This record gives sequence, C-alpha cells and structure tokens, in this order.
Amino acid sequence: MAKVLTGVQSSGSPHLGNILGAILPAIENSKISSNIGYIFIADLHTLTSIKDPELIKKYVTEIAAAWLAFGLDTNKNIFFRQSRVIEVCELKWYLECFTPYPMLANAHSFKDKSNNLSDVNSGLFTYPVLMAADILIYDAEIVPVGKDQKQHLEITRDIAKSFNHKYGDFFVLPKAQINEKLMTIPGIDGRKMSKSYGNTINIFLPDKELKKTIMSIKTDSIPLDQPKNPETCNVFKIYSLLANDNQISQLKQNYLNGNYGYGNAKKELFTLILDKFSKQRIEFDKYIKNKDFIEKELELGESKAREIAQKKINAIRKILKYN
Repeated sequence: MAKVLTGVQSSGSPHLGNILGAILPAIENSKISSNIGYIFIADLHTLTSIKDPELIKKYVTEIAAAWLAFGLDTNKNIFFRQSRVIEVCELKWYLECFTPYPMLANAHSFKDKSNNLSDVNSGLFTYPVLMAADILIYDAEIVPVGKDQKQHLEITRDIAKSFNHKYGDFFVLPKAQINEKLMTIPGIDGRKMSKSYGNTINIFLPDKELKKTIMSIKTDSIPLDQPKNPETCNVFKIYSLLANDNQISQLKQNYLNGNYGYGNAKKELFTLILDKFSKQRIEFDKYIKNKDFIEKELELGESKAREIAQKKINAIRKILKYN
C-alpha cells in the first residue's frame, strides 16, 4: 500500500489554490485502493509567519473543515495536526545534523526573503528540514507538490540519502507527484495564489464577500467593445481550471468576439464557483458550527500518526545509541 503525504499550512483561511493544488488531488489519490493518505495541517510551519495562537487555531479549524467538506475519508486516511505529533521535532534535530548549511541557504523558502534578513527567523531557515521530517517519519512514498515545493522534496531526498549512506537503508526516498496543469494557481493579482500575497479566493465566503473578491481580480484596460486575449487574462485562467470544455470554449469565444467586458467574465466565474462548490460550501458551514466533531476527527488521526511516528523515532534512537 503506497503512502501518500499531503500537508496544508494553517497560515490563512483555505482558498482555491489549496483546494485545486492539494485537497482535491489528495482526496482523489486516497480513493485508489492501494493508497493510504497521510493528511496533515502544518501548524508548526505556520509559526514562522504567524505568532497569534488564536489566529492559528482559527485557521486550523477552517482548514480541517475544508478537508471534511470535500469528503476526506478519515477512516481510510490519517488526518491530523502536525503539532500533535511532537516526535517530528525530535526527528528534525537529527536530520539537521545531516543537513549542510549551503543546502538551506539555497532553499527558496529562505532565498525569497533573504534580502531582508531581519524578517528571517531560524524556523524559516530550517523550514525544509521540518518538511523533511514530516515526510520521512511516516515513510511516505509519494508527495504531491507544486513547482515551489519541488526543491524542498529534493532536499528531503538528499538528507535521507546522507543518513542512509552512513547507517544503511533506514529512510524511504519519497517521490514527487506533480500535476503539470495545476503547478501554479493564479491569484487575483496574477501572481501565484498565496496567503502570504493576500491574493486568494476563499470559496467559503458568504456570497456578497465572495463576489467582491471575484470582482477585484486584476485585468487590463482594453475597452468593452474590443476583442480580448483570454490567454493573458487572470479571470479566464482561473475559470479554465474549474469549467468544463464547453464552458471554456464559450467564454473564450466571448473574449475574441468583443463587446464582452471583464465584468461579465467575472460574473461568470462567480456563478461557476457557486454552482461547482455549492455542496462543499454548505458542508463547510456545517462543520464550522460543530467544532467538537472536527476535534474528534483530528484526535483520531493524531493517535494513529503518533503510533507510527514513535516507532520510527525509537528505531532511529536505537541506531544513534540514544535509547
């Protein structure tokens, strides 16, 4: 049975990028009978950017509700909070002792912010090692990743190889699974959709707030009567990730024909999101109002995850003569 691991940070409310890039692919993977999913909320990673515990707790609840709203089977898969499996922090220390400084200095998570080192805490610098611990502690074999996380998975493999070279084949070397179509989900400003950019689309917002977000998507200034290029339009790009072939073809033709404004396209996107995620929006609200149920689901998975993690930690302690 293949172990497939997926983590989503609790650094903001769940958004369309999380859903298309992580949640839906992970749930599809988990439906394969030979797969078991390790689905975790990366609340330890969140502390590198958010220091408010109540805010982190709120986001954890919302992320968990999103997974449940989309139908994650918590009986077949292991669904848990990263912070409740503290063994991962012990493994992180062991792995750090096999991680050369230049490897971390070249990691995207650090380099993207290295121009202002006062904003970089050591947790951010060692972020890839905690990610490696998240993966290696469960012997994960497949890790779905986007373009921005591919390098971090390669770091995980390099650290594991370094340890295995000295102590034998202890760690499983995980393989990346990349959906080329979904490598980058555009945000409302055209950049990659990211909580850190503040350019996300939260599909669980009330109708009025969701419409306001959609209508704020950045577009060019081509007049309404002129033909437009769908391939360069953020609205069309996002629409194309959600719509069927006929819907995409029709919207594309509207752009090319002219006399069709971006406001019309945004309304089409808004309607599509409401239609496509109507069930999930209702389910999300139901779970948010039943936090005790969410807590029980997470605790069930955390018990399973800790049992697996403890066995791995006991094994590495034996190798390193710490037991």
